Amino acid sequence: MISPNNPIGVFDSGVGGLSVLRAMRAIMPAENMLYLGDQGHVPYGPRPMQEIQKFSEGITRFLLEKNSKLIVVACNTASAAALTYLRERFPDVSFVGMEPAVKPAAETTKTGKVGVLATPATFQGALYASVVERFGAGVELFQHTCPGLVQQIENGDLDSEKTRMILENALLPMLEKDIDTVVLGCTHYPFVIPLIEQIVGDAKRVRVIDPAPSVARQAKRLLEAGEMLNEIKQNGDICFFTSGESAQMKSLLPLFLGMDCGVESIQWVHDREIF
Repeated sequence: MISPNNPIGVFDSGVGGLSVLRAMRAIMPAENMLYLGDQGHVPYGPRPMQEIQKFSEGITRFLLEKNSKLIVVACNTASAAALTYLRERFPDVSFVGMEPAVKPAAETTKTGKVGVLATPATFQGALYASVVERFGAGVELFQHTCPGLVQQIENGDLDSEKTRMILENALLPMLEKDIDTVVLGCTHYPFVIPLIEQIVGDAKRVRVIDPAPSVARQAKRLLEAGEMLNEIKQNGDICFFTSGESAQMKSLLPLFLGMDCGVESIQWVHDREIF
């Protein structure tokens, strides 16, 4: 039986989804949460859609076995490749996914020129195409896949020279085209917002859109609608899992969340099931 005390399940290919967990924690501190970073398979971006669907299904089953009341797909690539698939496979489960924030960018841009940073799988997915078709009319979009940036963030290299070079290669040509908005289409990328802001400079007045707060609000709305919001007056528990090295994820939690928590290792069986 699902109760408000049940956890929210959150997953990503790695640590990027921690940006979404952070935003949810800010507005729903009482919620218990489970976070799974599939670091054994990171990055998802270059992988085929069917493979990402298989991983996402296995992770969803794992989180549901732990009584998750809501599943947050805190990964743009997994949302693009697998969100529709998951909703078909688990029709009784509520899912929240990531959608590139083209709509708010289109509504607020003054120059009509917007930069979008995302993985190849996100750009190639039907979800991104649908968002552009619905909300991108009259706006010129400049896209970049930022090769290597996810791995830099996975390593905790948020302001190294290599990370700066990746972002400059993406952003400087866009700035020359007079963009005034940058859409972050990968949940890893909010962790380098300070570096992005350094590169674009104050004089450019470039707005950087982090999708995490809006995803957190949507999760809260769904829980409220289903009368599943945890109303206890204390902070909920967070349990962390990784298919990679637990010590690696543990070392990044203070940097990304300001927390020092244990991380449990999980194992894939033929890339289909988790134990």
